[in-house]
Amino acid sequence: MSDPTLLVLSSLAEGDKHGYAMMQDIEAFAGVKLGPGTLYGAITRLEEHGWIRPAGARTRRQSYSITPAGRQHLQTELATLHAIVKTGLSRMRHA
Repeated sequence: MSDPTLLVLSSLAEGDKHGYAMMQDIEAFAGVKLGPGTLYGAITRLEEHGWIRPAGARTRRQSYSITPAGRQHLQTELATLHAIVKTGLSRMRHA
């Protein structure tokens, strides 16, 4: 999985993080290296949707937090992925 939206939301579900911390966390749990352009593009889109927000005062190393709407979106998307994985694994057993 390499969807930046789900990766960023999954990272922030653990707690507030700034961009570099998100990049490190995502690489650790997903094995995906997000470049700064990809990460900050995703952050902008997530803020526009109201799924994340800045945590505290805006600074050079801005931290972000997931909003309740972001948690709901993440939960819905992960449930869909879970159903796809479950179906795929089941079908692989029959192949």
